[in-house]
Amino acid sequence: MKIIFFIKNSVFCYILSMKDYVCPRCNCSDEKYIGLLNGKYYCRRCISSSGTQCDLNYNVIEGKCYLDYSLSDNQMRISNALIDNFKEGKNAIIHAVTGAGKTELVFGLIEYCLNKHLHVGFAVPRVDIVRELYDRFCVAFKDNKICSVYGEHCLELNGDIIVLTTHQLYRYEGYFDLLILDEIDAFPYRKNEMLHQFFKKSIRGNYVLMSATLSDNDIKEMNDNGGTVFKLFKRYHGKKLVVPKYIKESVFPRFQILLTLKKFITSNKPVFIFAPTISIVENLGIFLRIFFRCGMYVSSKSQHRKEIIERFKQGHYKYLVTTSILERGVTVKNLQVMVYQADSDIYDKSTLVQIAGRVGRKKDASGGEVIFYGKEKTRDISDSIEEIQRFNKEAGL
Repeated sequence: MKIIFFIKNSVFCYILSMKDYVCPRCNCSDEKYIGLLNGKYYCRRCISSSGTQCDLNYNVIEGKCYLDYSLSDNQMRISNALIDNFKEGKNAIIHAVTGAGKTELVFGLIEYCLNKHLHVGFAVPRVDIVRELYDRFCVAFKDNKICSVYGEHCLELNGDIIVLTTHQLYRYEGYFDLLILDEIDAFPYRKNEMLHQFFKKSIRGNYVLMSATLSDNDIKEMNDNGGTVFKLFKRYHGKKLVVPKYIKESVFPRFQILLTLKKFITSNKPVFIFAPTISIVENLGIFLRIFFRCGMYVSSKSQHRKEIIERFKQGHYKYLVTTSILERGVTVKNLQVMVYQADSDIYDKSTLVQIAGRVGRKKDASGGEVIFYGKEKTRDISDSIEEIQRFNKEAGL
């Protein structure tokens, strides 16, 4: 009986202790994620986020930003204001439409921090965008060491500028004097408390948040916490955002897509065709390739998606059928966009605005078409079109 009592008492004490435990890494206190191993508590929610930490004593060298183009007057105004804002020890949020040049807005601030030997990070939720940003930073800051950190690429953790996924921020606790977080509303960062904690714990200085599709709550939170809100609703080339049009699906929606695709291919215009799920992407892609072998389909499960996307950019493929992995951070000259089953639940207002923002991003190709196909015109479809029209109006276009 004494043994049974001891066991019951130990279990009871363990349960009580477990209720009081808070994970020091991700702040999780949910009992279903807390375990005990060899007398020590651990958190199942972030246990996969363990590994080598950065060198807190890394010495940043001074740097210069090299651009082969000039910022617009609006971009320069915000760029200078961001530096002044940082000097005052304030955080910032940038609400800039797709194609406004958000990344270029922070180049001046990054240069300022490098010359103060401060630790700089640029975080985004998705791996593909990290790879693209790494190439851009290597060109813009060619005298500095640029380090990219993501899932399968984390042997080198220190550099003058660190470009990384939000999942890798746990390696940088108390490290960044300046941390820029782009696409704050994108999956998987959006509504992920663990990643939010990684972000907060990695900062020892100030941060800048950015997106083209911020919520009113994002802006209110920044204002309430004493930060500064910057808005830029005009693209760097000064032309209108392309307004999508809704077309009701026909009885044979795949042939509807096929006919529009034929028009774009004949005009030698590259095309993204978005579809809501991986299986639909694959099925639609296989169907279209029966008629046009000059395209491919791609998703997060595609083994060679980096090569497929690169071949598309080089013109080897004329179209890509894709999931939402290409809704952000991709610029292709003269791109046209179709969204198949745009009335799907997966396409909320923000996603549709981002998808539409792939079109018209180049100065010498500022127009194009964005077509939403669906059985019905959902509230999200209507809201996305109205928001883009509102951005154009606020930009005076």
